[in-house]
Amino acid sequence: MLKRLTTLAKNLLAISWVRRTYEAVTRGTLEFGALNRLTATLYALPGLLTFNREQYAVLRGRRQYYRNLNKARVTHVELRRNIHRLEKGMSMRPRRPVFAKDYIGETLDFYVNAIDLAQRSEHGIDHDELVWAQNVLTHYFEINDATDPVIAAALERFKKVAYEPDVSTAHPFARKDGATSDVTYEQVLALAEQRRSVRWFLDTPVPRDLIDKALLVGRQSPTACNRLPYEYLIFDDPELVKKVAAIPNGTAGYRHQIPTVIVVKGNLDSYFSPRDRHVIYIDAALASMGFMYALESLGLASSVINWPDFEPLEAKMVKALSLKPHERVIMLIAVGYADPEGIIPFSQKKSLDVLRRYNPLPDSAS
Repeated sequence: MLKRLTTLAKNLLAISWVRRTYEAVTRGTLEFGALNRLTATLYALPGLLTFNREQYAVLRGRRQYYRNLNKARVTHVELRRNIHRLEKGMSMRPRRPVFAKDYIGETLDFYVNAIDLAQRSEHGIDHDELVWAQNVLTHYFEINDATDPVIAAALERFKKVAYEPDVSTAHPFARKDGATSDVTYEQVLALAEQRRSVRWFLDTPVPRDLIDKALLVGRQSPTACNRLPYEYLIFDDPELVKKVAAIPNGTAGYRHQIPTVIVVKGNLDSYFSPRDRHVIYIDAALASMGFMYALESLGLASSVINWPDFEPLEAKMVKALSLKPHERVIMLIAVGYADPEGIIPFSQKKSLDVLRRYNPLPDSAS
């Protein structure tokens, strides 16, 4: 017995020594790597694979963006971006009598190309997208000075486009004419406090129509240039749920009883520039929060499953879902009817004094 205790103590000391050594080496390396941009580059060279997948995904996304320009698609992000830019120009105060001269020609190129590709495609196009583009362009030419040569030429070209007009009001509007809600702050706060990360669910299937209703709420979330660069891959077949939910490390212990699991996927082919490489994470996260609030209002519970950028798991997910290099997993979401007896962590939030500062003065770099 004494011998076993002695051996155990030695093993614990060895583990403690290894941990302290690892921490010391790590801290020293980070002190060097974080000195400046040059030392950061040198630090990154030995661990190239750490960020290589993201670099590769961004490059493949940019390449695919340009390849897609002459490819039939259901949605055209380049058209969505430019139409949104026109809408922002329309909302300016004071609004200039002539604006967007530098890209109205490009916008018409995208518009004409989208219509042409839609007419030749077997899969068609998102009709609402073309209606929106058409109505915004119509409104644009109504409010711009038609005597300007650039505007006049663009207007003549727009009139020749063979697309059936639509009388909907899919164009900028005054705030007073928008949708209104009677929801109070207290109700919003109550919903936020009700929504908790639930990991224990009843053995009850999740109706697809409720998922779709919740997605309609998430879709209304802000998104850069109205591109919505994400997709929700929804799995409710028990065998597929089991397969997909088993990939993340964070589902150990409860994955076996998840009714529905959703993979939120970002599409980097929505961008022509690497400056936008993080937008998929921002936009998808905003949409997912609205989606989960809507689930709560429909009697459903959810839990975000963290998806760290970890190469072995990335490779498993790519293989399981046949993801393209420019498609990145943002997060997974478990959805179901909460088991009322299931235990939920309290998860104390930070106080407001920690979370916010008004008009902060710049601090010295640390």
